[in-house]
Amino acid sequence: MPFLLIDKPKGISSFRVLQTLQDRLGKKKMGHAGTLDPLASGLLIVATEHETKQLHNFLKLPKEYIAEVRLGVATETGDDEGVQRKKRPVPNRTEKEIEKILHEMTGKIDLPVPLYSAVKKKGKPLYRYARKGKSVELPVKTMEIMEGELLEKREETLIIRWKVGSGTYVRSITEELGRRLDTVAMVTNLRRTTIGDVSVDQAKPLEDF
Repeated sequence: MPFLLIDKPKGISSFRVLQTLQDRLGKKKMGHAGTLDPLASGLLIVATEHETKQLHNFLKLPKEYIAEVRLGVATETGDDEGVQRKKRPVPNRTEKEIEKILHEMTGKIDLPVPLYSAVKKKGKPLYRYARKGKSVELPVKTMEIMEGELLEKREETLIIRWKVGSGTYVRSITEELGRRLDTVAMVTNLRRTTIGDVSVDQAKPLEDF
């Protein structure tokens, strides 16, 4: 494959990954096939020079994520990097009940995009409004959930494997899951494991480049 497969570490932006690779490999032009937030780790497909023209082939492919979800707490950002905005009791649900709700969520669903995202409103990314403390009505977008599988349940934390269509925000579907469980929810850890047929198992850590 004429691309670099990176296992992005948690705590740095996808843009910072490109900067690091440019410095180490001496490449001027680089791009990636789908941003991962600093909170997230996992598969980042990177191309250099003329190969960047081929990155569009990956953008519409399904993606899989492993998400750690905390129930009972919601933040401005939909993850644990944001200011807490709501706290609610967590009903006692069995694994079977949660799996049923995950199954019911499959398909296309209209949800608000996260406040801290690059989606534009009036020509500006939403995160710019958020950083300035400005309130803004969040655009609603059709997102697609192909699969939702409960991997583990421990007290008020769930580990979920999501398979989603292009442009689907895990923070948005996590908040929707919280609503369907009669509580609130946020993402505390997120890892992208596949893009189409490409797996993070094929990727190398950033420090190996």
